[in-house]
Amino acid sequence: MKYRENVAAILRNPRGEILICERLGMPGAWQFPQGGVDRGETWEEALLRELREEIGVQPKHIRIVESKGPYYYLFGNGRTKKGYHGKEQLYFLAVFLGSDSHIDVNTKHPEFQAFRWVAPSDFEIGWLPEMKQAVYRRVFNDFFGLKI
Repeated sequence: MKYRENVAAILRNPRGEILICERLGMPGAWQFPQGGVDRGETWEEALLRELREEIGVQPKHIRIVESKGPYYYLFGNGRTKKGYHGKEQLYFLAVFLGSDSHIDVNTKHPEFQAFRWVAPSDFEIGWLPEMKQAVYRRVFNDFFGLKI
């Protein structure tokens, strides 16, 4: 199996809530910002680029606390995307130092239509496609000690 390197961002505000974003054109599909690692990029560089590209968040507005992984998932049904069977993800937990005005889902190439903050315990696994659910279960257990 061939996996594309990918980063995902768990941004946490001072109230302990985490940022989730609703996929463009997919009402009710909420997830963390994520994206591929480009050739020559470090995992952290990819994270900072993806946050800028997907939600307009600048590096000065986050402080990385820790990272965990890799986590793997397949696209399912033998599908491939750009020659890959799935993703190898490194998750980053970061403190969000900005305000909501520093988050903008209306980017040059939008992937999300909305964002909101939720307590980790309020995240619902049904917001995700089935292929991502096992990874999110592990991530929530690893970062927050929660079973979702």
